[in-house]
Amino acid sequence: MRGKFLKVAVAATATAMLATACGGGSDNDNDDAASTGGTLRVYNAEPAFLTPSGGDDEPSLYVIRSLFRGLVKYNAQTSAVEMDLAESVESDDQKLWTIKIKSGYTFDNGEAVNADAFIRSWNFAAYSPNAQNNGYFMKRIAGIKDVQSTDPDGDGPQKAPEPKAKELSGLKKVDDLTFTVELEAPFSGFPTTIGYPGFFPMAEACVADIAACNEKPIGNGPYKIDGSWQHNVAINVVRSDTWKGEPGKPDRIEYRIFADVDAGYAAFQAGELDVMYTVPPARYKEAKATYGDRMYEQPGDSFTYVGMPLYQDNFKDKRIRQALSLSIDRQSIIDAVFDGRFTPATGFVAPTFEGARADVCKYCKKDVEKAKQLLAEAGGWPAGEKLILWANAGAGHDQWLQAVGDQIKEALGIDYELKVNLQFAEYLETADQKKFTGGFRLGWGPDYPFMETFLYPLYGTGSGSNNSTYSNPEFDAAMKEGDSADSIQAAIPSYQKAEDLVGEDLPVIPMWFNKVGALYSENVDQFVWNAVSDADYAATSLK
Repeated sequence: MRGKFLKVAVAATATAMLATACGGGSDNDNDDAASTGGTLRVYNAEPAFLTPSGGDDEPSLYVIRSLFRGLVKYNAQTSAVEMDLAESVESDDQKLWTIKIKSGYTFDNGEAVNADAFIRSWNFAAYSPNAQNNGYFMKRIAGIKDVQSTDPDGDGPQKAPEPKAKELSGLKKVDDLTFTVELEAPFSGFPTTIGYPGFFPMAEACVADIAACNEKPIGNGPYKIDGSWQHNVAINVVRSDTWKGEPGKPDRIEYRIFADVDAGYAAFQAGELDVMYTVPPARYKEAKATYGDRMYEQPGDSFTYVGMPLYQDNFKDKRIRQALSLSIDRQSIIDAVFDGRFTPATGFVAPTFEGARADVCKYCKKDVEKAKQLLAEAGGWPAGEKLILWANAGAGHDQWLQAVGDQIKEALGIDYELKVNLQFAEYLETADQKKFTGGFRLGWGPDYPFMETFLYPLYGTGSGSNNSTYSNPEFDAAMKEGDSADSIQAAIPSYQKAEDLVGEDLPVIPMWFNKVGALYSENVDQFVWNAVSDADYAATSLK
């Protein structure tokens, strides 16, 4: 979608990303009977939510994508936006969008997947008293301010007032299979964003009892849950007999839940798993030597950073944040802990994305003298107070985070303490509640294939994943300017201007962009990796 246009239909990729979709192979790749069926056993951590409106973390999204389907999807090889449940997504002005839905799709309980199902889901997510993590994805829809309110005193005794409205004024049903979406302002990227799971539909029965639906989701995708969520043990799904689209390859997918990645790797070694979408950093060389061609590798787009809690006094001065960043030699940590596999981050957008630039962050290369100067100008670090560095437990972050602490201590004389004792779901809750007392490790992967996904969700005022609580009106204005451009490509200069502001203010300390390293067993015939949504279990076939 290049240049200025009036009528828009989704057709082409928004990024420069290219990915090899498959690993492994059989002698007869066209033999469907030999490549469908069976049980695929996969590694997973404990999810936070299993509903589209709530799940925004990696373990949740892996399960949600098998249980639900949305309006558009992303091509595994090119990241191109393709129609899924939508017949068309069109606009004459990029502000009022008309969405037509394919007929005949239902939820597992027999409810129709129609215009009401999408309007219901988006309204439920947007209504702030529902406290749904993916509510901020509705931020561009007209009426968003009326369905949201703010707690006047945080965790204090006062309650947030009821919003003015319960439904977004920008969502209108035309008929059973057609609805319109009016945005607050023109946004050329809208058709690309709606492939993110936060925009998936939800059944009326699910919205009526969201707690029950979270334990036993009522999906509309190629798989349905078998039983219910066995917390910290497993989530099992089987092919849905109501799904009329292309069926998933495995008959059954077992998401086996592990408290730490090392335990998952041990289970893979023992033949108890068929796919691990990640490998413990310390076991990479061993895994590469042992599994060879059954390790799938490619340049990745996941961004690892150390967030700065701007709600804590010690981190409010940007010179403190800049000094901490200048104390870190990213390449030395990557070499020592990750065998040189990752790419040091000097910007905030993955290098595989159109619009990404090197050296956006001038504080991302080690310069101890400059770090000392900035720290002194900011008044120094409080005497005798340790820098707390947080990470979630069981994911192999301890070693590299310790290296970060050691380098800061050596450069600036600031002692540190690691806090790595919370499982991922608890860790995310701590992030949401703004209870970090120091730098916190988090990662970010793209929700949809264009560069805006690396910026507004993390740094936009009030965004759901803005765990640093960064707020800069200039950043918000630049993002809004980009959103209103005639095309995604035309938006890039504005988004880059916004990225430059983040590079100066440093609400997070960029660390690196990953390299995908996934393992699959001898039981797997074709392993499929999607450039946007990572391991595609439904498309992965067994021998």
